[in-house]
Amino acid sequence: MRRKDFETQHTFAQAPRPRLRRAARGGGSTIRVTRGAHERPGFAKVYVVKNVRIELDDLAREPVRDLIAEHLGDMFATTPPESVHALGLEGLEEEGVSVWSAWDAGTLLGVVALSAIDERHAEIKSMRTTRAARRRGIATLLLEHVLTQARNQGYERLSLETGSEEYFAPARALYERHGFEPCPPFADYREDPLSVYLTRAL
Repeated sequence: MRRKDFETQHTFAQAPRPRLRRAARGGGSTIRVTRGAHERPGFAKVYVVKNVRIELDDLAREPVRDLIAEHLGDMFATTPPESVHALGLEGLEEEGVSVWSAWDAGTLLGVVALSAIDERHAEIKSMRTTRAARRRGIATLLLEHVLTQARNQGYERLSLETGSEEYFAPARALYERHGFEPCPPFADYREDPLSVYLTRAL
């Protein structure tokens, strides 16, 4: 079925959230939006910002699956297994988790996920850019996108877990620039010297 394209504002009305099931631990500028019949309720299918397409993703495409596997592999190569909380494909396919991918034409640039904790609180998961896309501002675009989506779905707080090692310093700096502050462990997390927990109100 042919999809219907239309123009809309970046800020959408509050969207209904998917039915919750906990996943494994582990301004007004106009943009183009495409809505499709198979999207989850309340979500726009495609956002185009600065020529980058940010799409609600079903994890079916090989480049996306490969990037998730690369992300998971790097986490286990950098951090002891008991301190790795990154989600694999199975975790990202859980209800209550939404994934977006960023594209330049047919080239994947990065992914980000939003995981529901409860009705008011969500978590950022699987924030990852491809090596070729680094230093292009893609991580900032994805983070701003997931912040907007969390607000539009009515969440009041957004949190995340990242590593304390030097490898994760650029990620921590990105989150801090966007208003995230240190917090105690949340949800099912526990104190861990290799983890840093960050949060911000929306």
